Amino acid sequence: MYAGLDMGSRTIGFVVLSGDRIVVSKLEDTGFEPIKTAKKLLTKDYDEIVATGYGRHAVAAEFSGRVVTEIKAHALGAAFLFNGARTVLDIGGQDTKVILMNEKASVIDFQMNDKCSAGTGKFLEVMSEAMGHTHVSEFGKEALRGSGGVKISSMCTVFAESEAVSLVHRGAKREDIGLALHSSAVDKAAGMLKRIGFKTPLVFTGGVAKNPCIVKLLSERLGVEIYVPREPQLVGALGAALSGSSHQLQ
Repeated sequence: MYAGLDMGSRTIGFVVLSGDRIVVSKLEDTGFEPIKTAKKLLTKDYDEIVATGYGRHAVAAEFSGRVVTEIKAHALGAAFLFNGARTVLDIGGQDTKVILMNEKASVIDFQMNDKCSAGTGKFLEVMSEAMGHTHVSEFGKEALRGSGGVKISSMCTVFAESEAVSLVHRGAKREDIGLALHSSAVDKAAGMLKRIGFKTPLVFTGGVAKNPCIVKLLSERLGVEIYVPREPQLVGALGAALSGSSHQLQ
């Protein structure tokens, strides 16, 4: 039994593998006491516990486990779910990662956007609130109904929010503003993918992969099919568990 725990800025993903079968998969809010939440998840004895995510070192120290980088974890998880996967786009709450792999699912290059919230889950949450939505999932669905014709020039979260509010006051339709904001997020992701020379199949992980407007716009922008896991926020935890399993076999 191999446990993988991905402690992100917004959620904690937890996956347990028995052989090559996923026997447990859970997603919890990180909250203000992430280690306490992790203890509620790690209630059994495991052959190995492997942690990834921004809080991986704290988890490893608390539970005498190993750590694996988010880059390697997402690569392993994506390759397990989608045989032949060559690129992973991971957009979480605070950062964006693009991971390029070879035919054997080994990481050969990656890029991270971790100094700015532009295009991340936080960006979309702020814009969703500015547009009056109670939940960010509503934001993506409404943006799909937009007809275009509205542009957001700034990628900065603060300035983009100001532009959006100004457009509302000028009478622009909310769905058109939403589409423009989603397009600006897609511009950021597409730019990173093109700079790294992405290859297909392309797997989209992280919480933003649940946004149907982002997936649709990105697929159209790149001209490729995008593969989204059933639970994109658990791919890192799955990769961590896989790392534990492969480590024991070495």
